Amino acid sequence: MKNHIRQFYPIALLVLLITSCQGQDKTKDSLNSAEPLALAPLQMLFNIAELSDYKIVKADTRLHINWYIRSMLQDQKGDLWMGTYHGGAAHYDGSALIYLNNESGMSGNVIREMAEDKSGGIWFATDGGVSFYNGKSFKNYSKKDGLGSNNVWSVLIDKQGTLWFGTDEGAYRFDGKSFTSFTLPEADLSKFKDGYVYPAPKLVNDIFQDKAGNIWFATNGGGVYCYDGKTTTNISEKEGLCNNFVQSVSQDNAENMWFSSRFGGVSKYDGKNLTNISEKDGLSNKFIWSVFDDGKGGLWFATGGGGVCRYNGKTFETYTKKDGFASDYVQSIMMDKAGNIWFGTSQGLTRFDGVKFESFPEAANTGC
Repeated sequence: MKNHIRQFYPIALLVLLITSCQGQDKTKDSLNSAEPLALAPLQMLFNIAELSDYKIVKADTRLHINWYIRSMLQDQKGDLWMGTYHGGAAHYDGSALIYLNNESGMSGNVIREMAEDKSGGIWFATDGGVSFYNGKSFKNYSKKDGLGSNNVWSVLIDKQGTLWFGTDEGAYRFDGKSFTSFTLPEADLSKFKDGYVYPAPKLVNDIFQDKAGNIWFATNGGGVYCYDGKTTTNISEKEGLCNNFVQSVSQDNAENMWFSSRFGGVSKYDGKNLTNISEKDGLSNKFIWSVFDDGKGGLWFATGGGGVCRYNGKTFETYTKKDGFASDYVQSIMMDKAGNIWFGTSQGLTRFDGVKFESFPEAANTGC
């Protein structure tokens, strides 16, 4: 599965949740309350990284995760990595939680996606380019190295070990020495001038490889593209896709593809036919960040304002703050080896043990 839904151990994570609030980082009230973001113009969301008064948390022995956990990963050693919006990457090695960011040598503080290569190195898609971490130091790549843009949204390591990156200026392949542009058509965004669409017609939100080896690209206004190694095929609203603004691509255990959209719910693709699912079918929100198959007959849909929806094949059930979620704005989902499902929200982590939801919010939001 894609790196943002990889498995990880809960290990001693919960120990970090019992914390003191002394010396906690203080931020503006507007940052601590992320709830209005999905309703506000999207330009506001993408400009958050420009706020200069947001202090970066360094080493800490508490689970003090910044307010938006965009991606999560467990590496080969069992260490946990959480990519945050503007706080860098939170790395927990079993004894301490450390934030790696600009001050540590990373190229950016907005970590949109992460992937681990065979050597154990971690690759980060950031708002300042691509960063590679070998466990001791960073090597950064930017426009001067061949990337089309320093605004990087996605990273994939395919089955051959080739790195793929989605940027504001399209998709790029990296063979370890040089970047090569992978050309995709530019989306027509001329109709969208209200601020709710990020003005980047070449942006690639997500890159995913399915079980057959095909590479999928989720684009900002152009639908999805599938590359089979020889040809590239487009699936858009013309073919019946729910919406052309696609946030992520995933695959369930039955090998159906799922395309999560910003404005139209989700589309299921069985290789021949598209089936669209929206609010009228039971989804709590039309803004879907991702879809996750729990392997137990349940599909989970992370929404931008409607909590999480679980589909059992027949009906939907919605879980929100009233059920124990840290926030109704959820971007990332993954399962640990014990079977617990974790959700990265706009205000910390939420865990589901199969019976109940338990939230571990950012320290600044605990009320201490």
